[in-house]
Amino acid sequence: MAMNLAPGHGRRNRGRAPMSEINVTPFVDVMLVLLIIFMVTAPLLVTGVPVDLPESRANALEQDQEPVQISIDPQGRIYLDDEEMDRDILASRLNEIAATQNPDNPRQIMLRGDKTLDYGFIMAVMGELNRAGLNRVSLVTTGSSESN
Repeated sequence: MAMNLAPGHGRRNRGRAPMSEINVTPFVDVMLVLLIIFMVTAPLLVTGVPVDLPESRANALEQDQEPVQISIDPQGRIYLDDEEMDRDILASRLNEIAATQNPDNPRQIMLRGDKTLDYGFIMAVMGELNRAGLNRVSLVTTGSSESN
């Protein structure tokens, strides 16, 4: 009686057959862990001053260098980047920024003001920016959820 052997089960290939599939389970596990890490850390990368911004339908602006962030919280405290300061110190710091900027490529100023603030207070800060010669000012808002 003759025995019919399947290919690859002869005397020469007694070990394992070569693997023809790639196991992607470890890759998927690593990607899911990275996704969770990014989902948790991404909201923490936003500017540290909590400000309730007004909504707008305007598009985001293109930027070629890191902008200067000025934030005003609901209590009227002014922050230059993440450093709290009063208006007198702000004026001198803005003059320093204006003195060190390139006239051909001026620095972009991002003004973030809480929507509950008095309009006059925001305009006073914008006046300090204008007095220092920093005229590339953008008012930061949140995107509107409405669409037409």
